[in-house]
Formats: sequence, structure tokens, C-alpha cells
Amino acid sequence: MALTVQGYIQHLGGSGQDGAAGSGPVGDVPDAVSSGGPIISMTPDLRTLTPPENTIALTFDDGPDPIWTPQVLAVLRDAHVHATFFVTGEAAIAQPALMREILADGNEVGVHTLSHVDLASAPAWRRQLEVDGGEQAIVDATGTSTALVRPPYSSTNTAVTDGLWSAIQGIGATGRITVLTTLDSEDWQRPGVDAIVRNATPRGTEGQVLLMHDGGGDRSETVAALAQLLPRLASNGFRVTTVSDAAGLKATTRPATPIERITAGALAWTIRISDIVITLIGIALVLSGIAIIIRSALVVIVAARHAHLARRPRPARPTVTDPVTVIMPAYNEAAGIEAAIRSIAASAHPVEIIVVDDGSTDETARIAEGLGIPSVRVIRQSNAGKPAALNTGLAAASHELVVMVDADTVFETDTIGRLVQPFADPEVGAVSGNTKVVNRRGIIGRWQHIEYVVGFNLDRRLFDLAECMPTVPGAIGAFRRSAIIRIGGVSSDTLAEDTDLTMSLLRDGWRVVYREDARAWTEVPADLGALWKQRYRWCYGTLQAMWKHRRAVVQKGRAGKLGRRGLTYLLILQVLLPLLAPVVDLFALYGLIFLDPVRIVALWLAFLIVQALVAAYAFRLDREPLGPLWTLPLQQIVYRQLMYLVVIQSVFTAIAGRRLRWQRMERYGSLQQKSV
Repeated sequence: MALTVQGYIQHLGGSGQDGAAGSGPVGDVPDAVSSGGPIISMTPDLRTLTPPENTIALTFDDGPDPIWTPQVLAVLRDAHVHATFFVTGEAAIAQPALMREILADGNEVGVHTLSHVDLASAPAWRRQLEVDGGEQAIVDATGTSTALVRPPYSSTNTAVTDGLWSAIQGIGATGRITVLTTLDSEDWQRPGVDAIVRNATPRGTEGQVLLMHDGGGDRSETVAALAQLLPRLASNGFRVTTVSDAAGLKATTRPATPIERITAGALAWTIRISDIVITLIGIALVLSGIAIIIRSALVVIVAARHAHLARRPRPARPTVTDPVTVIMPAYNEAAGIEAAIRSIAASAHPVEIIVVDDGSTDETARIAEGLGIPSVRVIRQSNAGKPAALNTGLAAASHELVVMVDADTVFETDTIGRLVQPFADPEVGAVSGNTKVVNRRGIIGRWQHIEYVVGFNLDRRLFDLAECMPTVPGAIGAFRRSAIIRIGGVSSDTLAEDTDLTMSLLRDGWRVVYREDARAWTEVPADLGALWKQRYRWCYGTLQAMWKHRRAVVQKGRAGKLGRRGLTYLLILQVLLPLLAPVVDLFALYGLIFLDPVRIVALWLAFLIVQALVAAYAFRLDREPLGPLWTLPLQQIVYRQLMYLVVIQSVFTAIAGRRLRWQRMERYGSLQQKSV
């Protein structure tokens, strides 16, 4: 609504400054108008009026202006002269006190439309809207209604075209009076003080309607010229006054009725509120742009540093060869569990595999048991949820090092061996691996592939160096069993148990690191409905975890790093920025319609180029081919909006206090065992 109001007033209106009148056919203009006086009334019949000899109706257009109108009023007061100010509605709404000052000085006001529109070329509905809106602005500011109207871009009677005549007829049909000019100071061209005085000085004694401006631009020349002009006119025997006084018009102003004031107030506050909203949107756009630029630069710089450190010889630490327990919670995972188990069983690192069947209603447990792999143990339990299944696996684990893996994920043969090497450092409590998308052929799969490489993995490099890793993903994460037991096991407080667990370990003083060369291949949703459900759960669960661990912000040590670095990053980049995204997109549409579309498209292309460069760099770091990046423009238009809407829904769900139930993702059976 605010964008529509502002677009109409600021960009569908005129330039805000009068100029030369337009040209057009004049066949419909009566001789009584083209050769008559500048003041045109249609009530009860057509008549035109001209100020009497030695009388000048002094008029000002395009105000009130907070800089120039007070200076004009000061000159008029000093000369004991009154004038008629034809004000635009938007300026009157912005300067109500100045409007009241104009009237308090004995001047009068007239309508110059709401947004300075050329009424000659406007359709009938818009003419009425502009004139009525301009008058309502005056009513709101002053409590009075005026019958005087001056169409923007109008000049003398001889310049009235068929289009302007049609507008004048519409104005007259409502009982209003149109005021043209006979003498143009041409101050709108800023020709210099002397030229303005010369143009505004009559050549004879005929009565005149003099046009000057108190708004629409720099009016310093007008103020200076007016100070010279008024004494000259007085010395030449001219009486300078308002339009109504010069023409002998009666009752051109009256007190507004209560209904008129209510209607006028509604319009004025709509415009004022839209001004505030647009200002806030502008601030939000600037802050969003700054956040995006900082984030892009930060992740690239930090990722480069992370890659450099990864290539350097690591400090001499013993190779971790301890056997590992792999815990695989499973619920109705018959489509992919065989590939997942076989890939882990083929690991070059010694493992035991515990499959916890969480009350599956399909063949999950039977398939796992039927593989005949000695290192695989299947535990069946009633459906209790993923955290409970993980805790069951932890209780049954034979080894200190455990790897938690989703049943829709396959490992490469050296994944586990690489994943557990950071445990040579006794301060490391958990390690995140590098999750890769296996079903990336469709457009939705490609978009998620880009997101995993550019978003998730670049962020993990940043979190690793900042020592504030908020999430070890459920698809591939290694942990010290004793560390998990010490914090009470895997909690079911949130839907993002992996994020909750990681944050709990950090707050308990453990280091959490990222091992980019430990890769796991996982299935992702293949349609928008499944994607929405998955990300809705992820986002809602992350919000729950952030709220649960909010006190980390004031803690010290690794907990404080999580709070002040990790949670702040998540809050700004993954909550607040997505909440602003629809506003940014709406403003982009607003710009295409009301502003310069070429500039808007250029800004969008510049943003896209930055995103493409960051994406290309991320793909290079992950040794991924650049081919999928051709979908990046579509991702920015479609996929990005979907993810932002997910965040918005999650935030409102959290505010409403609703709790989500666990939602299982559909499996597609696209997993295959991976090798190095």
C-alpha cells in the first residue's frame, strides 16, 4: 500500500515544477475562454474575469517549501502585501504548520493538484482524484476548503488546449474556479533576479494575474526579485493582492465540514504513513545491502584463509586409528538404507554400524539385517523420534568415537578416516563433514546443490575459523561419546537436534571443527512441497535452538564465541535478512514500475554477478564443476523467495507459540555407494 501511494505521488505525478504549457488542438476551446480573462468560473454559466486596471493578483505555485515559502512570506509581510498560494497536496501534507502560517498572514490558498499532474493529458478519473486530493490536503492542514484551482503547466488563456479545456470543465462542474495567468515571471527558468523583475513588471495599466513560484526548486532568485518587484509595482501605482480580492470573488474559502475533515485526515495520514514506511524500507535496503556485501566479502576471505590453512602441513599429531561406532537412526528408510550401510561398511577405517530402527512400518529393519554384514547391528524400538534413536545408539556403542549419519546418506571409503582425524586434539568434541547433494540433476536438486556448496559449506569454513560452529549436520558428524553423555545425551527439546547438540557441546567448552575433505552424499527433496516441509522443520528447529542457547551471548570462552559470533550471524543473516527480503523484492518491482527500470535491472545484475563470483569461488574450493551455476539467476528469483518465505513462516510459528511435529522426508532411492 505504502509503495503504491508513494509511487503514485512521487513518480506518476509531475516534475514538481511548472514549465512551459504543452501544445495540442484547440478546436473545442470557446472564444470566450481563449480571448477572455484568466479567472474562469462555470457556475452557473461560463464566465471569465480579469483584475481591474492597476491591480495585480500575485500568485505562487508549487509550494509550500520549508526553505523558500517562509522567505517569501517575510517579504510579503514587510511590503504589507497579500498573495494567493497554489499548493500541491503532497507539499501541504508535509508542511501543515506552514500552510496555517500562510493563511494567518492574510493570504489565501488554492489547489495545484495532489501530485503536480498535467491535467490536460490525464484521464477524467485522475483529474478528479488530483483536484479532490489537493483540496483534501488543504482541508487537513488548515481546516478550510477552497474553490480556487490552478492546473499545473497551465499559462495564459491563449495557450488553453482541448485537453486543458476539458479539465477546466471538470473543475467548473464541481463549483470550483480555475485561475490561469496573464504575466509569467519565468522564475522557474532561473534567468536571474533582474530578468525576473523585468518579466513580472506590466507594460501597461491592465490588470494582471502574475505567476511566481515558492517551491519546486531553488527559489533564491524569486525571493530576491520579489523584494525588488513589490516596491517598483507600488511606485507604478499597482495594487498587489490576492486573486479573490483582485477579481471581487466572494466565498472562495469556507470552513470544512466534519466529514470533509475526517476524509482529508485519512488521506493525509495515509500519505504520511507511506512516507515513514518508505523511509524505513530505504533504511532496511541499505542495511540489507551492507549485510550482503559484508557477508560475501567475509566468507570469501575466510574461506580462502581456511583453504590455505588446510593445505599447510598439519601440526604433528598422532593419526587417529581408533575404531568408530556409526549410529544410523532409521524410520521407513527402505529405499536407501542398503546403499547407506554398504558405503559405511566399505570404509577403510574400522567401524561398527548400529542401525536403530525407530518403529518403521516398512522393510527397513529386515533389509538391514538381511545384508549379512558382520559389523552391522540392528536395534528395533517403538517409534520415539530421532533424538531417542540416537540415544539408543549411543547407549549401545562400543567405542568412544561415534559418527552419526542419516539413513539417506552414503560415505566415500575414506570419509570416516578423514572425519575423525581432528580428534587427535583432545579439545575437539565434534567434527562436521562436507555434505554433498547426490540427486542434483533436476532444477530443484541443482538449486540445493548450489546452496549446499555456496551457503552451508562456505559458512562452515567461516564458523570453523571463528570457533563458533552452530551445527554439525545430521548427515555427517563425528562426536566424542563421553562428551555427549556429559551434556545429557541428544535432547528432544528442538526439531533441529543436530544444531541443539552442537551448541550444547560448544557451551560445555568443546571445540567443534569442520573437515571439508570428509564427504557424505545425501538425498535432498525433489519437489517444492517436500523441500518446504524439510526447510520449515530445519528453520523452526534452528530458531528453537537459538532461543534455548540465547544465554551463550553473555557467557565466556567457547560458549561466548557461539553466542556473540555464531548466534549473531544466524540472527542477522538467517532470520532478520530473510524477513526483509520480501520488502526488498517489492521495492524492486516498485522500481521497475515507478523508477528507472534500466537502473533497477543494472543493480540486480550487479548483485547477481557478485553472487555468481562467490558461487564460482565456492565451487572451486569444493572441486565442483561450474555447470550447475547456469541455474543461479533462476535460483535468485524463485528458490531464494521460497527459502525466505520458509523463514517468515517459521518466525511467525515460533512467535505464535505453536509446536511442529516431526516430518519425515520422502526417499527416492537415488543413493549409490561412493568411492574415492
